[in-house]
Amino acid sequence: MEITKLDRNFTVETKIERDGLTFFDIDEAPFRIHGVFREGERYMRLPYKTAETVSDGVRWLSTHTAGGRIRFVTDSPYIAVSIHVRGGSKLPLFAFSGSIGCDLYGGKRYFGTYIPPIDVTDHYEGVVDIFDPEEREYTINMPLYSGVEKVYVGLKEGCTLKAASDYAITKPIVYYGSSITHGGCASRPGNNYESIIGRTLDCDFINLGFAGNAKGEVAIAEYIAGLDMTAFVYDYDHNAPSVEYYRETHERMFKIIRAAQPDLPIIMMTRPKYYINREETERLQIMLTTYENAVAAGDKNVYCIRGTELLPASIREYALVDNCHPNDCGFAAIADILGNKLKEILHLG
Repeated sequence: MEITKLDRNFTVETKIERDGLTFFDIDEAPFRIHGVFREGERYMRLPYKTAETVSDGVRWLSTHTAGGRIRFVTDSPYIAVSIHVRGGSKLPLFAFSGSIGCDLYGGKRYFGTYIPPIDVTDHYEGVVDIFDPEEREYTINMPLYSGVEKVYVGLKEGCTLKAASDYAITKPIVYYGSSITHGGCASRPGNNYESIIGRTLDCDFINLGFAGNAKGEVAIAEYIAGLDMTAFVYDYDHNAPSVEYYRETHERMFKIIRAAQPDLPIIMMTRPKYYINREETERLQIMLTTYENAVAAGDKNVYCIRGTELLPASIREYALVDNCHPNDCGFAAIADILGNKLKEILHLG
C-alpha cells in the first residue's frame, strides 16, 4: 500500500520536522506485532487475569513490553515513533535507551535508537533517518522495562507501507526467568539475548522474564504449558528465594510443562556467572538433578546449560554491570552459546 492520505484517527501532535511526515497506528494493518498483545489500554506479555493468579509482581511486570516487536516494510527515508509509556522504569543500573527506549532494525542491521529524554514521564518521540532508503523489512523493538499504551509510526507520505513476512520459525521460542531474561541491563531493547537470537535464527519469541518475580509458580508453569511454541528456555535461579525453594519448584515446573508437551525441546540454565559460591553451586546442582532425572526417565528432548559456561573467559571482566546483570557484551555472549544450542536442537544447519 502507498502512504497517500492521513487518516484523522492517526493525527499526532509532534515536534519532529520532516517533509511529508505521516503517522500510523501500529494496531492497524499492515503493521504486525509480535511478543506482546493489546489488552484494553495497554500491551501485555500474558493475559492480565493469568498474571493476577501468579503474583502481584508478575501482574505489574506483565505490562512491560520486553520482547515486543513492531514489524513492517517501507522505503521511507526516515522512520519516526510517537510512544505513550506507562510506569517508565528509571533504574540506577539501566540506561533509559534500554528500559524506556526503542530501537530500529532493517532486517538484521541496526539503524538507530529512539532515546527518551531524561525527564520522560508518559510520552516521547524520536526519528531515525535512513541514509540509504530502499524497500526493506523493519523491526522496532519496544521498551524492556516499561509499559506501553500506544505507539504511532511516522513515515514519509507517498512511500510504501506493507506487511512484513513471516519469521522462518513462526511458532515462538518462549523464555522464562529473572531480570536477566527480562533484559536487564541491555543498553537498548534489541541487545538482550532473546532479540539477538531472534535475529540470528529468524524466529519469533516471547519474553516472560519477570525481574525479581520469576519463582516457578504452578500458575505460570501451567500457563506456559499451554502455549504453542517451538522451544522453551527457563532460568529463574536468581529469583528463587532460597535453595530449598528452588529445589521444591525447579523439577516441578519442568514436569508440568513436559506433561503437557511431551516432545517440546526444553533448555534449562542457571545464572550467568563463572565464579560461584557454595549456595550457587547447590543451585547449579538442583538444575543438573532435574536434567539428569529427565534423561534417566527416557526424555530425549531436554537440555541444560551451566551458567558458568555462558560468559567466556576473554570477556568475563567486561560482561556484567554489577556482577549479576549482563551488559551488551554479556548478552551477546549468552546469545552465542544459547543460540548455537537452539540451532543444533532445531536442526537449523
